[in-house]
Amino acid sequence: MRLVPAVLLIATLAGRAGADPIPVDVELVLMVDVSRSMGPAEVRTQRRGYADALASDEVVEAIVNSGIGAVGLTYIEWGSHDFQRVILPWTLIDSKASARGAARRLEEDFRVSMRQLHDTPYHLRQTSISGAISHGQKELERNEYEGLRKVIDISGDGPNNDGDPVTQSRDIALAADIIVNGLPLITAGAGMDPETENLNLYFAECVIGGPGAFVLAVQGWSDLRLAVRHKLLLEMAENPDSMWQTEGILGREGRDVDCLIGEKSRQVRENERLGRKAGDSLPRSSADAP
Repeated sequence: MRLVPAVLLIATLAGRAGADPIPVDVELVLMVDVSRSMGPAEVRTQRRGYADALASDEVVEAIVNSGIGAVGLTYIEWGSHDFQRVILPWTLIDSKASARGAARRLEEDFRVSMRQLHDTPYHLRQTSISGAISHGQKELERNEYEGLRKVIDISGDGPNNDGDPVTQSRDIALAADIIVNGLPLITAGAGMDPETENLNLYFAECVIGGPGAFVLAVQGWSDLRLAVRHKLLLEMAENPDSMWQTEGILGREGRDVDCLIGEKSRQVRENERLGRKAGDSLPRSSADAP
């Protein structure tokens, strides 16, 4: 085997580090909820939904027929404020072949991946939408692409209950010219608690933001594939403002949405579990609880 001289290797790595970014229409971070409410069936349904959408003719045509004809994306599963795991690293999608390749990679080694998730400590599977947004912003800042738009897409079946307030992370991302879109999963059926029954309004008021930002609610797992495809088509659109724009509309109707409902509900549950009084404070994460 021929060895590469150390000087040449260092020069090669330095050349890559200093290379010009790859132009794309959209830099897209897909942040997908795998908090403790998500079992193997739900995790697989989400991965298959995104895989099918990426490989669909409609999405591929939307990508290749855009201005540049390429998208850079990554698929990351998230739970608590310090738990994120990359399932699909940053990948260039600029053809049917690359889209189908990305789709296949989303479903590879699923059993191994689920065993790892099953072994994840309980406290790492809280619901930190704020952590997902902050991590998505870091991914956008350190990738090798330069997009006309930078988008973080958040799916989730409940409100933020761990880490920083969601509006704080959202506003930091907006200040960096990042668009945040939402895919609330309203899949629990009848008898849902106040945290989830108005999840679409919560996402609209507390999670999304930026030009053309939108909420696309999923009312049942059977609707997920079609919803994800529709969502990706909107995100690939050259001018999403002209297609669908919900940012601020719900707020102008005077809806009263509590952006801390998840944190408050979790505090009630923790106080009940630990026998604390109602006014006692909640630790940042359950790992900090006694």
